[in-house]
Amino acid sequence: MSLRAQLEAIIYAAEAPVTLEQITLLVRESVLAEGAADDAEVKSRVRFSLEELVREYGGPGHGIEIRQVAGGYRMSTKPEQHEMVRSFARSLKPPVRLSLPALETLAVIAYKQPATAPEINEIRGVDSGGVIATLLDRKLITTAGRKQVIGRPILYKTTKEFLMRFGLQDVNELPSMEEFEKLVAESFQAELIPAEDAAQAQPSDSPQAEEIAEPAARKE
Repeated sequence: MSLRAQLEAIIYAAEAPVTLEQITLLVRESVLAEGAADDAEVKSRVRFSLEELVREYGGPGHGIEIRQVAGGYRMSTKPEQHEMVRSFARSLKPPVRLSLPALETLAVIAYKQPATAPEINEIRGVDSGGVIATLLDRKLITTAGRKQVIGRPILYKTTKEFLMRFGLQDVNELPSMEEFEKLVAESFQAELIPAEDAAQAQPSDSPQAEEIAEPAARKE
């Protein structure tokens, strides 16, 4: 089996973005057997083959592409195919929804990170404790130590899962706030729940008020 075929199979089978180092370790023996002089050459050959695969899948003849996401490589559908895949995903399971309080809190953390609960509450104007607990449970955010001020409140930041969910290499790729809200709506495959509906369903931002479900399709 050629090196490119091996890399293609690894990236396709991986549940999460697979790094250059992980791939190199997996194919090391076979590449050395093919004549690579040392580990440096193995890594060089792997990197070159990955670049070829990225270019090949970037062509118009493929509906999927290989992208660098969260520090690794991952196959995903091309943007122009998203609507088709979303339609297919909706036919398999209920749409994924993210409540407006969760969206607001996630956006604040994403753009202000690391941020404390009091800082998030001040920006949103309401208590966000329940929403933060839900986002932690969904692994979209995590703790980042404590702020060195009176009370030493916990700091929160986004996670690798957040990067994977939104197809970002790192937080530097975050779009504008308006684009981010659109990205959230598309990624979770649902329209935002109106704030008044969420308020009627639950008077406070509690985990029970959140309606976040699992991703509808891993490959999208």
